[in-house]
Amino acid sequence: MPGSIVTLEVDGAPMRTYLAVPDGEGPFPAIALGQHRLGIDVFMRDRCNRLADAGFAAAAPDLYHRSWAPEQFDEVTALPRGDEHAESILQPLSGKMHDEEIVHDMNAALSLLKEQPQVGSSPLGVLGFCMGGRVAYLMATRNARLKATACFYPGNVFTPRGGGPAPFAASDRIMSPMIGLFGNLDTGPSPEDVERIDKELTRLQVEHEFHAFDGVAHAFMDPTSAIYSQAVADEAWSKAIAFLDAKLNS
Repeated sequence: MPGSIVTLEVDGAPMRTYLAVPDGEGPFPAIALGQHRLGIDVFMRDRCNRLADAGFAAAAPDLYHRSWAPEQFDEVTALPRGDEHAESILQPLSGKMHDEEIVHDMNAALSLLKEQPQVGSSPLGVLGFCMGGRVAYLMATRNARLKATACFYPGNVFTPRGGGPAPFAASDRIMSPMIGLFGNLDTGPSPEDVERIDKELTRLQVEHEFHAFDGVAHAFMDPTSAIYSQAVADEAWSKAIAFLDAKLNS
């Protein structure tokens, strides 16, 4: 079934969150999604719906909720990638995000999922794209309840936001298995960045599997991007779903 917007309150501010739950009684495992730079737009809502179709409850919180007015959320998330007006609003927002606030927001989304009668005590995971891939990596270092982490081309994992270490610097805290999906033409993360992360997780004995795809760069999953590749996107998504199913439905 298609999802809907619900409003949570986090740190005294309303946070709209897209929630999609599979049909049926469950129990279903649940996944909180970290948004890409464009927010909870058509792509992010579609991914929540696809997760629900695959048997996972999914919630994507608006991580910009502290920085913009509710009417801007409605306006910008309906605009296409590259729209000049949308870009003028979005451009400064990601720079205002702090890791502690991100963790609060994602944990609120996980709590929302656990409140759903079809989820309850089912296993929890996180998934994200681009900026949201970094969010997923960050959450893997901060929430020991997670049973699976899926990072699509996570950017800036070596850089902290606000206080505390960068996600990569806290890799020794990761408790959940991780899948990473990357484009070999990407520059952020570059293949060298992916190798660095892979080596560190291997050194720390963190269970992980990484998949790098030839011929694609950043944002290859998003149909609104000029970089989009349907064949690669379908393959990468299938790998992610298989991973999540194995870790959350075992």
